[in-house]
Amino acid sequence: MTTLKQRISADHMTAFKARDNDRKTILGVLKAAIQTEEKNSGVTDMPDEDVMKILNKTVKSLNETIALADDQESKTQLAIIEEYMPKRMSREEVSAKIDTLKAASDVPLNIGVVMKAFALDAVDKKMVSEVFAEMK
Repeated sequence: MTTLKQRISADHMTAFKARDNDRKTILGVLKAAIQTEEKNSGVTDMPDEDVMKILNKTVKSLNETIALADDQESKTQLAIIEEYMPKRMSREEVSAKIDTLKAASDVPLNIGVVMKAFALDAVDKKMVSEVFAEMK
């Protein structure tokens, strides 16, 4: 099984050979971010969880750019990155998970506990916060 890092690297090379500049550019940015993080942390083969953190950070940045400028290039880059992301949780799935957390807890939940439970999930953290607030 290939890692996320290997997949990004292979797809970057494919885009380079195919002269797909949009894909080549954003995948090159991701590769550079991964290499920088590996160098800073002293890790030689970054695990998928850490690569996902970089992807999530990039997605958040692109979403902010799109919200401010409605930039088509950013939308294209976002679509490319989302190919590497797991399917994002729906509002209903978030609500169901919060219900499960409530049922399993003896004490009332706070937002910190809820956000920690969603830390590794593919979900919009802002939506989690909104759903939690609505359910209180």
